[in-house]
Amino acid sequence: MQVRDAQFLVSNTDYQACPPPDKPEYAFIGRSNVGKSSLINMLTSRRKLAKTSSTPGKTQLINHFLIDGSWYLVDLPGYGWAKVGKRIRGGWQQMTADYLKFRPNLLCVFMLIDIRHKPVKNDLDFMAWLAQEQIPFALTFTKADKLSASQGALHVADYEKELQKTWAELPLRFVTSAEHSTGRDDLLSFIYQVNQDFDPSLSTYSRLSK
Repeated sequence: MQVRDAQFLVSNTDYQACPPPDKPEYAFIGRSNVGKSSLINMLTSRRKLAKTSSTPGKTQLINHFLIDGSWYLVDLPGYGWAKVGKRIRGGWQQMTADYLKFRPNLLCVFMLIDIRHKPVKNDLDFMAWLAQEQIPFALTFTKADKLSASQGALHVADYEKELQKTWAELPLRFVTSAEHSTGRDDLLSFIYQVNQDFDPSLSTYSRLSK
């Protein structure tokens, strides 16, 4: 699948004010500074669609982008450390949690993980929360260009081993690099396939099983 048109639509602090849930929707989230905006720009072939920053905590709202007029891509605030106060960070967490739990047309959350690091408690805790809430998600490793292919594979394997301690079935996994467009075709092909099963006539949208 090729992205022909991508445009910023709206930002919100409340999931109930988001665009009508009449199109399939995919959210991108990860720890602060994981390379979320860069990945979104790579997927859409738009250099400045999502704002990038070297300062963690730049994304502070639920940001909707309309892709080819037929599906939504959503940029969510990062979790974990950011240069903001605890009160503000707590507000982001509640806003994001409400969106993830109650947005009816959200078909998959792409949870971004910096491939350079070993399993991190924040990431593992967030995966467990997504599973507990029955929110479908895919692990999306970023910055693969920063390691050799063999090193990257070892770090992905580390996450798999950690999850296998408590998970009967592992979530989908993608390896990406915004710098080299690695994983772009795999992610867009997955989104295309899921889009085919979206039925806007249903009052409650069926989500993928985790």
